[in-house]
Amino acid sequence: MCHVSVGHVARALEESGIPTVTVMVKAFEHRAREMTLPRTVIVRHPMGRPLGAAFDRVRQSEVVLASFQLIETASESGTIVELPHTYRPNPSLP
Repeated sequence: MCHVSVGHVARALEESGIPTVTVMVKAFEHRAREMTLPRTVIVRHPMGRPLGAAFDRVRQSEVVLASFQLIETASESGTIVELPHTYRPNPSLP
């Protein structure tokens, strides 16, 4: 059985010339720092919901757009950006 972490996958893709961004919940921020991932977006969401609640298209778009922006703006490997938004279990709320 082979164990491959998100860090291994990100590094392999980066070595192939494909830029990566890992989206991680705040509870795993320490892991992102330990693994020195190429680029990481930290969100204040519960485990299992890194992009936000189901059907919360606004929050999901914010996370994805922040990830694309990080690809364009990160000047060094290991860059971590934390988004200020908190999790919204009911996407109909502003």
